[in-house]
Amino acid sequence: MKPLILAAVAMSLVSGMSEGARSAAVREAERAAVHPVGSASQMHDWLARVPLTWTFPPDFAETLRGHAPLITVEMSTAPGCLPCGDMWKSLHRLRTRYGLTIRTIDARQALERSGRLGLPWIGHPVLWVRPTADPNRTIPVAIGTDHEVNLARNIYLATKMLSGVRPGIGLRAMAKFTGIVAPTAIRLNSIRKD
Repeated sequence: MKPLILAAVAMSLVSGMSEGARSAAVREAERAAVHPVGSASQMHDWLARVPLTWTFPPDFAETLRGHAPLITVEMSTAPGCLPCGDMWKSLHRLRTRYGLTIRTIDARQALERSGRLGLPWIGHPVLWVRPTADPNRTIPVAIGTDHEVNLARNIYLATKMLSGVRPGIGLRAMAKFTGIVAPTAIRLNSIRKD
């Protein structure tokens, strides 16, 4: 989730910038968000640095179970993708625990969704939550893999947003839980070009 929010925050803050400054800000967000791994041990070493969610709202399990028939969790995936395999393990457990509907989307669909939201496409996996009855109302909740508890938290927050919580409140909650603080406009304007 950290990568997604960082990219989304950067994209929203740079909308008033010149094209050159905007490109530099997007490249900076991508560098901060993407951590390529070549082996399972590298992936697990990287994940060991990611903080875990330890506290959950009192309605957490009830919300996920109660809304499970109303939402669909979708993921882009690719053969041989280490983070995809890791995320599938977590998603299968979450499906069993909360009754979530999980399905795949192809790379074209994921690329189109990213483009509609103005998010940079950086590869698989990307995890989305949407109302089952509305394939066009999607909320991205993860780029790459994450700890299972963090994925569950992000699915919960997306579910809350899709069921009426104002998006600004949901995004602030995601930022609070993931420890992301939006950069100031001054810092974005001072990003050096490569």
